Amino acid sequence: MISWFKNHQKNVLNKLELNLKRIARCFTKVVCKLWLIKIKTPMSNKILLTVLISMTLGSSICYSQQKKQSYDINNLFNQNKLIKAYPRQTTTSLTDGSKQGLSLDGILWLKDVDFKTGIIDVDLRGRDVFQQSFLGIAFHGIDTTTHDVVYFRPFNFQATDTLRRKHAVQYMSSPDFPWDKLRKEHPLVYENEVNPAQQATAWFHARIVVGADDIVVYVDHADKPSLKVKKLNNRHNGLIGLWSSGLPGDFANLVISQ
Repeated sequence: MISWFKNHQKNVLNKLELNLKRIARCFTKVVCKLWLIKIKTPMSNKILLTVLISMTLGSSICYSQQKKQSYDINNLFNQNKLIKAYPRQTTTSLTDGSKQGLSLDGILWLKDVDFKTGIIDVDLRGRDVFQQSFLGIAFHGIDTTTHDVVYFRPFNFQATDTLRRKHAVQYMSSPDFPWDKLRKEHPLVYENEVNPAQQATAWFHARIVVGADDIVVYVDHADKPSLKVKKLNNRHNGLIGLWSSGLPGDFANLVISQ
């Protein structure tokens, strides 16, 4: 029954995607025809039509070019399609109810994936141990020392201390802009509290939107971002992977759209 429902849901979404593309194409044709009609039209209306054409064409192109890819990280690990950044780091398979993924420390790069700009969705679970549980996503990586990271400190999610709560999600760019330098020189700019705040040992969902110049982080499908920052380097592509420091972090349901 569950399998049938998932297949049905997938078919509905596929049909919706096709219909949206058809609507976009039809709307573009209509607007273009209106523009080509040789009638005396006020300049303001011509400008409006031009804007509509540009927006429609831009939306259609972006929509058709976006590629959404789900990654079975457990299976990729078993097939040696994940690259360990450090020889001694540990990685183990994880099954927790419906979630199948990995528990790891260090960095696991996705082999043959060049990430530019787009959306990263992932489920994570840390530990409730002060200053020992850090986990997130590394991207635009060159090697183990040069990369960007968005990561979480679950032990601060529901801290009673207000300042600690504001140290829950962090962006940093190694090696030039580590977290401690950013906190000292730009306090509470590159880190913030998460909203909603889950328990430290609970699974939570993160959506990381990486643009050309900025990064936006959402937690548990919230409408309001938990963090919004400007990028701190000129790299626009590179390696992408799972990142954990201290105690092992748990990862599942990785989806990358770009």
